[in-house]
Amino acid sequence: MPTGLTKDAGWEIGVSRTLPRPPAAVWEFIASPEGVGLWLGPGAELTAEKGAPYRTADGVTGEVRSQRPGDRVRLTYGSTTVQVAVSAAGASGEKAVLRFHQEHLADAGEREARRTHWRAVMDEIAAALGDG
Repeated sequence: MPTGLTKDAGWEIGVSRTLPRPPAAVWEFIASPEGVGLWLGPGAELTAEKGAPYRTADGVTGEVRSQRPGDRVRLTYGSTTVQVAVSAAGASGEKAVLRFHQEHLADAGEREARRTHWRAVMDEIAAALGDG
């Protein structure tokens, strides 16, 4: 089976980065209006309520599937599913790992396009946090 193709979720991509910030600070940013605008898209507003809909300025729609504040949020993004997770990196708790995972992509081409997208999002988040 080709890299990125799974039996259950179809084509998927995951991108992660360790940031020199505590997990709570990274979560606070990505859950803020500014952070949501960076990773989900301009105009998107998320609420923690399961089933809550959203719409980006670009016309992408979806809904929250689940959220554990401080840990992860899972939502639909058009016909795909996106999960954003924050966890501690190492025992000190001074660094966080930020992960984006997207599944149910159409094909290998969309997978590569979304890899490029999520890497750019990581760069924007790191810059916004002063770590870029």
